[in-house]
Amino acid sequence: MQFVEFELTTEFRDRFQQALDERDDNFIRETLENINPADITTLLYEFNSEESKYVLELLSVEVRSKIINDLDTDTRKKFLAVYQATEIAQIVNQLDSDDAADILNELPIKTSEEIISLLDPLLRSQVIDLLRYDANVAGGLMAKELIKARHHWTVVQCVEEIRKQAENVTKFYAVYVVDDNDKLLGRVALQKLILTDPKTIVQDIYDDDVVAVETYMEDLEVAEIMKKYDMESVPVVNSQGQLVGRITIDDVVDVITEQAEEERQIMSGISEDVEEDDTVWKNTRARLPWLLIGIFGGMLSARFMGFFEQELAKITAIAFFVPLIQATGGNVGIQSSSLVVQSLVNPSFVDEGLYKRLSKVFSVALLNGLFLSLIVLAATLLLFDNQRLSFIVALALFGVVLFSSFVGTITPLILNRLGFNPALASGPFITTTSDLLGLTIYFLTIHLLL
Repeated sequence: MQFVEFELTTEFRDRFQQALDERDDNFIRETLENINPADITTLLYEFNSEESKYVLELLSVEVRSKIINDLDTDTRKKFLAVYQATEIAQIVNQLDSDDAADILNELPIKTSEEIISLLDPLLRSQVIDLLRYDANVAGGLMAKELIKARHHWTVVQCVEEIRKQAENVTKFYAVYVVDDNDKLLGRVALQKLILTDPKTIVQDIYDDDVVAVETYMEDLEVAEIMKKYDMESVPVVNSQGQLVGRITIDDVVDVITEQAEEERQIMSGISEDVEEDDTVWKNTRARLPWLLIGIFGGMLSARFMGFFEQELAKITAIAFFVPLIQATGGNVGIQSSSLVVQSLVNPSFVDEGLYKRLSKVFSVALLNGLFLSLIVLAATLLLFDNQRLSFIVALALFGVVLFSSFVGTITPLILNRLGFNPALASGPFITTTSDLLGLTIYFLTIHLLL
């Protein structure tokens, strides 16, 4: 079907709301008939669960299932709360096994068990098997639907089996070859099957260098493997090497997106997963811890400045440069830690050696510190006409850049080694630390040279 381009405007939303209020079924059906289900999902975010349910009941069950599957987790939980178990089962029956298992995991256990009893027998057995795995491992990501062939089959038998199995598989990129005990042996590209003589035995043409992942492998490791080898799908095997499922690229994209969102929130100083439309209390609870740490760091900074009250009283211009020192230290720390956090995604980064990494960081910090110090030296000489003060500020800034860069580099490495999320080092934590470090270097430089 050819879908029309969709744009959610205020006028369209108001007109659609009017159709909902008037229960204008013909307008709703005709409007949504040629719109991509993903665009309909976007539209339904504008309405409450009861209104969205009314709209979906006017659509086919296939389209309905695609839309519900595209909803984000929190919205889907609220949305499915207005559905009966029989209605949810009708929707779940249209989904692949991995998507069905994900939805059932989000529901209360009683509701989930009732839905499972209403599923088609094949999907039911697949879902029950998938529910054994944690959501963040390969077993929890995989789908049971795949195309497999025995190694002793001919190409003709293989093609016939593809026709049978393809009814339950929406996307497939290759045929996996197994022995009589379902142990994975390799894979055959569809192009090779088409071009090979029909009487050829599969074991003579399959590639045995297939990359597979184990059911217990972490989802981020799976994503890294698929990225490294540029794979559209990857087979999943159990501890005996038996083929039990496959993971497709769309599932891995979801993992990478969720990880990026989690790290973005951590780097922003938000301690738990929240959305803009969550409750006021949940948003407050997620933001408050790091704000309190920032306040604590600010109070320490103020107390620290009090130790140098005499110096401040003698030369009040010293205080003018405190924001400059703190801002520069914070920016340098954030830049350094962000680069390290990004690099830690690549396992080879840690293997390169700490000495080599710190040497490079130190060289970059030297150049940045030199350029910034010279600029500040020239600016302070021009604005304040005080050579001694200008030299001290420039020297202190040079030290701040060096030490903040070091702290920003070493902190995520330490957190990663201790098993914590290194993204913690790219948020308020490193900013507060850099502020305190910058003030220490600045006032110690002043104290020693003035």
